[in-house]
This record gives sequence, structure tokens and C-alpha cells, in this order.
Amino acid sequence: MKALRLAKIVELVEKNEVYTQEDLLQLLAREGIATTQATISRDIKELNLVKSVTEDGKYKYTTSRKKQTDTMEKKFRSVFIESVVLVDYAQNIVVVKCHTGMANAACAALDTMGLEGIVGTLAGDDTIFILMRTEELARNISDEIRAMLVS
Repeated sequence: MKALRLAKIVELVEKNEVYTQEDLLQLLAREGIATTQATISRDIKELNLVKSVTEDGKYKYTTSRKKQTDTMEKKFRSVFIESVVLVDYAQNIVVVKCHTGMANAACAALDTMGLEGIVGTLAGDDTIFILMRTEELARNISDEIRAMLVS
């Protein structure tokens, strides 16, 4: 649940004007994620979210991507690894099975990894479909995902 919450916080902060922890709590609640202000405070610290000044002089939470790229990539990879149960492919389509409710977070994490040959991804509740350019690339990404799960 924590991995899903962290991924959702990053998504919400990047897509919305989040000025306070209360704003973030309300956005998470709309997404069906109930949590406390204390937990949000710890999550903000763990995600290294910072407050930056908007054009109208207000302060909002932002991801400091330029400074945090490596850290965020590790967190996204962690979200992905914690979510995935198994992976398989047929021709040029890869299927990634995830824990229930985790496919969207895992898919968002996968999309940030910039893996070669991905045409597109589609996530449901517990399954991700990855359309690859070729069967060889599907086999390669399946092997790469399996290696991530073992390490």
C-alpha cells in the first residue's frame, strides 16, 4: 500500500496545484487512499518533495526532478518491483501480473524507466499489457523484468 501511495503522491503533485498537506490528503481521499497528516508528512520527506514559488507568489509542493532524478528512478523501480508478481509474453505482447490494485502504479513506474522498444502500455487493476515493437524485444523486456524481481 505504501508503494501505491507514494506513486500516487508523485502523480498528484505533478498534475495538481498542491499547496498544503491538507490539499494532498483531500486529493488522495478522492483517489480512494485514506491516510493521516502524519503519514503524508513522512511521505513528503521520503519523496524529497519541495515547496517552490508559483507565478502568483504562492508556495506549492513540487518534485525537484533535476536534483532527484536518480532517487526518483530508484523509488519508481522499487514501486514496480514491489507490485509485480509475474511476467510473460506472447509474440510482441508482454503481460505483467501485479498484486491487486497495484497495476496502475507499477505501469506508471514502468513508463518512467524508458525501456527500449515499448510502443505503449495499458494497466488494469492487477494486469499490465505492454505492446512491444518485436517479439525479440518482448522476450528481452520479459527477461529484464524477471531479473529485476530476482535482484
